[in-house]
Amino acid sequence: MQFMFLVKANADSEAGRLPNEEFMAAMGESVQRAFESGVMVAAGGLRPSSEGARVSLTGGKVTVVDGPFTETKELVGGWAIMELESREAAIEAARDFVEMHRTYLGDSYEIQTEVRQVQA
Repeated sequence: MQFMFLVKANADSEAGRLPNEEFMAAMGESVQRAFESGVMVAAGGLRPSSEGARVSLTGGKVTVVDGPFTETKELVGGWAIMELESREAAIEAARDFVEMHRTYLGDSYEIQTEVRQVQA
């Protein structure tokens, strides 16, 4: 089963600031191991919403709005798709990901990851 992990953006990611080098190295190693094992299908971070655009259809009219999207509280800052055996395995992978943030960035760091099974 494939699961998508959506990582919520925060003030740092919206400002284009990356976490410290130690965390980035640990994350890079973790992602590399996941790709090598065949668990990771695809992953990436997203540039700040100030560089994005939203295309909407409302009332029969298509509109384009340039970012940033400050009125949205739950922007996506990154994503991954993983091939895992179960929902429980996906939740455990998300726990490990969140725990890595706490380990390298401290107890005061806040992160939220949404786990959703990909519709076949």
